[in-house]
Amino acid sequence: MSLKIAAEIYPKSPSETVKEPLVVVKEYDEDRHKVAVERLERLCEVGQSGKPSLVTDLMGDPICRIRHFQLHVMLVAEYGEEGEVVGVIRVCVKTVTRGNSVYIKLAYILGLRVSPRHRRFGIGTKLVEHLEEWCKKKGAKYAYMATDCTNEPSVNLFTKKCGYSKFRTLTILVQPVHAHYKPISSNVAVLHLPPRLAGSMYNHMFANSEFYPKDIELILSNKLNLGTFMAIPKKYLSRCDPKRGILPPSYAILSVWNTKDVFKLQVKGVSPLAHACCVGTRLLDEWMPWLRLPSFPDVFRPFGVYFLYGLHMEGKRGAQLMKSLCGFVHNMARDDGGCGAIVAELGQRDPVRDAVPHWSKFSWAEDMWCIKNLEDTKKDIQESDWFTSRSSSPVIFVDPRDF
Repeated sequence: MSLKIAAEIYPKSPSETVKEPLVVVKEYDEDRHKVAVERLERLCEVGQSGKPSLVTDLMGDPICRIRHFQLHVMLVAEYGEEGEVVGVIRVCVKTVTRGNSVYIKLAYILGLRVSPRHRRFGIGTKLVEHLEEWCKKKGAKYAYMATDCTNEPSVNLFTKKCGYSKFRTLTILVQPVHAHYKPISSNVAVLHLPPRLAGSMYNHMFANSEFYPKDIELILSNKLNLGTFMAIPKKYLSRCDPKRGILPPSYAILSVWNTKDVFKLQVKGVSPLAHACCVGTRLLDEWMPWLRLPSFPDVFRPFGVYFLYGLHMEGKRGAQLMKSLCGFVHNMARDDGGCGAIVAELGQRDPVRDAVPHWSKFSWAEDMWCIKNLEDTKKDIQESDWFTSRSSSPVIFVDPRDF
């Protein structure tokens, strides 16, 4: 199941027939819509009966996942004369690379919800269409959304009804936070880089990647950013000077985003036996940490996530250093009682992907990104169009604000 809150649309029974509803789309007004939107979110979080589900607590802030973008909006769909909120959708607009250091204005659509009682009325499509018009007015040339490739209703809505095309497929890697600490080699030194230096290094490292944000400095200086860290062989410590561009032959770098201050996750619907087994592994790990058992965090209560981004490695020891760096972040999360997992999202051809520790049972290989050209579709697609150009880099930069 995807951590992305994308379009989760489920069909009504074919036997149910209702009149075409009167639906009006408006911008979100906190005083008028907040309570209704929170109620709608809870209605849409109910998973399939008898099966585990991952629910999201927005902690009383319906726009928390787009708040950190300068350009953002949330639209609501009101139904009937009483203005019942039956749908909601969010979007942010940012400037990113599309490869080869070429920047373009892009909209990211997320958080599409439609009330279970009002699905199959075209409300989702109407929300997307209104949102696209808003994005065009803000200068966005493209719009994209992300969802689990197995979420057929979401994929079908965007690709079959709204004109989006399947564009990129990423892998989401999830590492639980154990009760024990991860061992870090005594031969590895971890440096904490200041935001300005980290931004300068990222501008060089990710110039040819896709989706690299132009406002990286704002991200790195945001209060949710816990820091940028570099792992190097300790023997190079005295000769390493990142400020002057002097780096060792091998190194690894990443940044950490604290999503637990934005939203919380919780697993519901597991069997009592599965719950007991998970709790048991945690207790054993706490009582006997020297065994370093692969324990489960307490995901049955609300928990937060650390999101890793800006992952890059160089040299023969790059993979080993990246694993040490992930272990360092794990230990940071271990000391933070509210963090239950560490997550990274990477392109399927990204060489860093194989170096990031994760549990396959918690991770998923196909987070589908679908994209649409918002410019006049009647015009012939130019040679420079994003769809026809091939990126010179296997790296896709995932903005932590998108997660």
